[in-house]
Amino acid sequence: MNRTIRTVEDVLALLDGLFPPAEPFWDRFYADRSAGRPFFTPEPDENLVSYLDRGLVPGAPGRALDLGCGAGRNAIHLAARGFDVDAVDLSPAALAWAAERAREAGGGANPRFHRASIFEAELPHARYDLVYDSGCLHHLPPHRRVSYLALLDRALAPGGHFAVTAFAAGAMGSERPDEELYRLGTLEGGLAYSPDELRSLFREFTPLEIRPMATREAGSGLFGVPFLLTAVFQKAPSL
Repeated sequence: MNRTIRTVEDVLALLDGLFPPAEPFWDRFYADRSAGRPFFTPEPDENLVSYLDRGLVPGAPGRALDLGCGAGRNAIHLAARGFDVDAVDLSPAALAWAAERAREAGGGANPRFHRASIFEAELPHARYDLVYDSGCLHHLPPHRRVSYLALLDRALAPGGHFAVTAFAAGAMGSERPDEELYRLGTLEGGLAYSPDELRSLFREFTPLEIRPMATREAGSGLFGVPFLLTAVFQKAPSL
């Protein structure tokens, strides 16, 4: 059968096939814990901690969803601060490490970890007060921004907050136009975003802060590298 496209999801799945599959890459990425990659730190993102400490994002109690949670450092921090946390990642190796870290942390840091695509995860709650993404968006091919926006529309509670870190244009990541990526068949390690591009992509939300991630030294208790852009937005309350 040659004519298989009937729905938007069929089109998205076809376009997925133009790029290498993500799961094998990320499982290899997290399998070597001795690799010393910056994202392997157990420390939470400095911007996430700052949002909570300044009240820019309301603290617990509340429900939080961590998209592309990796080895769980931000999910564990949110749980330790009293949030009811669900965290999603494709990689079994990453989630095994995250579960170990959560057990070691103790003290009520009990996020629920789900192995799935962020677009297919079966979650216990329909809506979340905070959706957090540390490095997932910039690894999505352009067409999956459609799915990402749909995910935020259904998962983020009215009045809720969405925060994201992504490669910063001019610092790291590919700045090629979207259409060129399809001709090349690669994301070149991840896509860079500018502040204006994030504002445009998430134009339905109110931007509260967009800034470069502040640099933090290893062992400081916080993760911060200068090649990431951070942003936090708020969804409009329901009328």
